Amino acid sequence: MIFLQSLWARIWPYIALVAAAFAAFFGIRQAGKVAGKAEAESEQQQAVAEKREKAREVDEKLDQMGDSDIRDRAKSWVRDD
Repeated sequence: MIFLQSLWARIWPYIALVAAAFAAFFGIRQAGKVAGKAEAESEQQQAVAEKREKAREVDEKLDQMGDSDIRDRAKSWVRDD
């Protein structure tokens, strides 16, 4: 019994060190995952904002054009069968 107590006293710091290393590894890994997710979400929101701006520009351009101009531009996209 005394042998087990002395063995436990000797290996306890190493067990604590390994546990702390695992905790640090998983903590850093989780922080990296959160940061990567936030960066991807930011890029996606920026892309959506750019597309929304482009759609607004096209909508404004169409509002400025007359019906005949819109019809002429649409004819270039349709085949004459």
